[in-house]
Amino acid sequence: MKECNVALVIDGQTLKYALSCDLKQEFLELCLVCRVVICCRVSPMQKAEIVECVTQATGAVTLAIGDGANDVAMIQKSHVGVGISGVEGLQAACASDYSIAQFRYLKRLLLVHGAWNYSRITKLILYSFYKNVCLYVIELWFAIYSGWSGQILFERWTIGLYNVMFTALPPFALGLFDKVCSAETMLKYPQLYKPSQDAKLFNVKVFWVWILNALSHSVWLFWLPMLMTRESVWSDGKTSDYLFLGNIVYTYVVVTVCLKAGLITNSWTWMTHASIWGSIAMWFVFMVIYSNFWPTIMLAPIFLGMDRMVFSTIVFWLGLLLIPITTLLPDILLTIVHNTVFKSLTEAVRESEIRRYDPENVIRESKTSLSETARLLRSVFTRRANTRVETELELSHGYAFSQEEGGAVPQSVVIRAYDTNLPKPEGN
Repeated sequence: MKECNVALVIDGQTLKYALSCDLKQEFLELCLVCRVVICCRVSPMQKAEIVECVTQATGAVTLAIGDGANDVAMIQKSHVGVGISGVEGLQAACASDYSIAQFRYLKRLLLVHGAWNYSRITKLILYSFYKNVCLYVIELWFAIYSGWSGQILFERWTIGLYNVMFTALPPFALGLFDKVCSAETMLKYPQLYKPSQDAKLFNVKVFWVWILNALSHSVWLFWLPMLMTRESVWSDGKTSDYLFLGNIVYTYVVVTVCLKAGLITNSWTWMTHASIWGSIAMWFVFMVIYSNFWPTIMLAPIFLGMDRMVFSTIVFWLGLLLIPITTLLPDILLTIVHNTVFKSLTEAVRESEIRRYDPENVIRESKTSLSETARLLRSVFTRRANTRVETELELSHGYAFSQEEGGAVPQSVVIRAYDTNLPKPEGN
């Protein structure tokens, strides 16, 4: 429904009739085409009913903000409630999702923290699914390869510590420290909030793209090491076993998953570096210590000497350099193409910040390109409209009694010709 540059002002007494069963749908349609709707002198239940009607009719995410007890019902009906703690008490603040001291803080709450947290939470969710699918689907490939023998590829404690230790820090870094752009830029250019409203970063399509990406990575991370060590015979005459293959695959998975977190990071901080490189180093340190537990500590006898077996193999180090890069190469190429050819406004502004350019130029170029596109579309539709009008003028209409049939001046132009800015006459 097209929005018009019109405001609607309605009081509580009139709103009671507008929200009746007979007029509710027409009233909602009228509200949706207005640029702003102001409801004054309304009761708390009417506030809540308005929010509920808009939510049910449009399916949009609603935000309600209030500072008193009469706003509690409205805040609770909305998806996001913001309470202002002030002279009218703390009832609204206690019933809301977020509490601010003054109304002017709403701008920073939405444009800065709202956009940041939307980007962070989407990456956190998608990355968590990705890293788990990437590891545990490998057990499926190994089950197929081993003829459904029931043997697992990885040692049990390493499986349990995957989400607890070795890949736990990158999600924290993405969810706490990642920033789309600086706070000053987000406040200065509200256009950067648009992706959050359009849900471009998290939807069904994006989710399944991440799942398919994780499945493809699991294929590479299992079958490439399998082909590398399939018929290997070492210098001492020994051959590899399933646990040797499992530790090599596990190492490549940890490295690839951590590097994937770096690939989707917008802002690199010391915490980001520590989470990515520290997680990789943590696995190597754990492997050295865990391989020497037994018999001092009666734990994991099958893991004894595994560090020396793996680290003394040139195939392992060669694969450590090639396999994670090979696995992530399509992601790197797609990121390069996206940031070069299909660059969004947010990415362009972030790039200008990194290069210490003025983001104003990027915003201006974006507006120019949009204006040029709008101008071209307007010219096309204007030509079509003129053709349609010429065709209609050739036809005979029997219903236009208010003006001459086939007249050149539409009735709407005649109505707009009256001056509506004249002062209203006062009665005696």
